[in-house]
Amino acid sequence: MARLDFEAAARLRRLSSTRNLVRLRSLKLELPSFDHPDMSGDLGAGHELDADDELIDEERVEDGTWRPPLLPSGRPVQLEGRGTTWVTEAAGPVDAPTMLLLHGWTATGALNWFNAIPTLAQSYRVVALDHRGHGRGIRDPRRFRLEDCADDAVALADHLGIDQFVAVGYSMGGPIAQLIWQRHHDRVTGLVLAATSRNFRGTPIEMAGFSAMGGLSLAARVTPTQWQRHLGSRYVQRKYDDSDIGGWARREIARNNPRSLIEAGRAIGTFSSHRWITDVDVPTSVVVTEQDTVVPPDRQRRLAAAVPGAEIMTVQGNHAVCVLDPDRFVPALSLACDRVVERGTGSGTATERAS
Repeated sequence: MARLDFEAAARLRRLSSTRNLVRLRSLKLELPSFDHPDMSGDLGAGHELDADDELIDEERVEDGTWRPPLLPSGRPVQLEGRGTTWVTEAAGPVDAPTMLLLHGWTATGALNWFNAIPTLAQSYRVVALDHRGHGRGIRDPRRFRLEDCADDAVALADHLGIDQFVAVGYSMGGPIAQLIWQRHHDRVTGLVLAATSRNFRGTPIEMAGFSAMGGLSLAARVTPTQWQRHLGSRYVQRKYDDSDIGGWARREIARNNPRSLIEAGRAIGTFSSHRWITDVDVPTSVVVTEQDTVVPPDRQRRLAAAVPGAEIMTVQGNHAVCVLDPDRFVPALSLACDRVVERGTGSGTATERAS
């Protein structure tokens, strides 16, 4: 297993999002996660859909016009037999490899990846979707399953005419990326796994927390819609200020479905790839977030050690570094993608060309 120091590459790439970064730091924005203190009081954001509901509650999520200036506009995509999801896509160079971006728990495709998409799109076709129950992702009355998210992503690739791709997963997106490889092996040319692991319940506290998710998911199914809306509104309004980027982040998070989020937490807690992760046979990069208190760095390294030939890139940041510190995160992610493509094709990478 090789280690790559990305700091030199990071100095070569300075992003244009510094102004947004200052805003985000002032917001003290954190992406909620399974042991995030904000999740202990309110159960998430959004609301359960009634049969006659629209995708979102427009009284609660106003049609804001501002979004990060370099983020492409998203669009709804109907996946036959599955439902409607939301896709953010950048075409990239002609015939470029595709990076399929898979976001983390409680985030959306745009919120998780808005800092990274403009840079990745210089070298690759980039596709990010909202997972079911998150943002404007598929709404399904059945219980949330990570396997369904993996199949959704491949169905989207089918819809877009993408034969093969690199699966890029952050946090919860890591298990989804691993499952895509396991369930649709012939579609995956590489894996980039960031701030993630083979499992998420190694400590007694984690085991107790995830066990409680089972009861919460049952409770959420019988909680009246109005209460779900109330809890969601409290969570969203408390977390973000009224700046342009704060309002945009608030609108993204407000679309989440609280029942799905709770069930997603339970699914994360029961996930394990221990029995088959050693069989991964595609180039793999693991981006380790060194200051992560959600997915401990040593657990991220054990994931890398389990994947034959995996390379490690380190980032000095916490679990929300993808949002809060793009100048550190994006160069590492970009280098990780470059290395996977290079190892798969033997060609030069974008980072090497830049240097």
